[in-house]
Amino acid sequence: MRGRKAQVSALDGALSSAPPAPKWLPTHAKAEWRRVVPQLVVDRKIAAHELGTVEAYCLAVANMRTAEAIVSKDGPTYVSPTGELKRHPATTLVKEAVEASRRLAAELGLTPASRSKNSGGAIGNDDADGLGDI
Repeated sequence: MRGRKAQVSALDGALSSAPPAPKWLPTHAKAEWRRVVPQLVVDRKIAAHELGTVEAYCLAVANMRTAEAIVSKDGPTYVSPTGELKRHPATTLVKEAVEASRRLAAELGLTPASRSKNSGGAIGNDDADGLGDI
């Protein structure tokens, strides 16, 4: 007998309103918080215990912007005291912050690919995976 697929519902413990950004976050991180948290709350995809992940994501975005501003100002390379042309250390910071922000954005369901993959975790008849109700 085949049943209906379970309806995806809000996350247990989901926040009903967007909390303000933590005071300790840098300016760019607060701006990102104000951009993403309200939508996560509207979609009922964030619980209070997950706000640390949002903080980390917002901080990674702020670090990326700060490091990129340094690279834009100083250039991607510099001449060392020995006369060698070297990569500016801030380019590594940009790369690491971009990687962290992308990884955390996917974890939070903020990317198109992660939104399409996350169809909910409710148990139900799912003919697509061949496992049905487990």
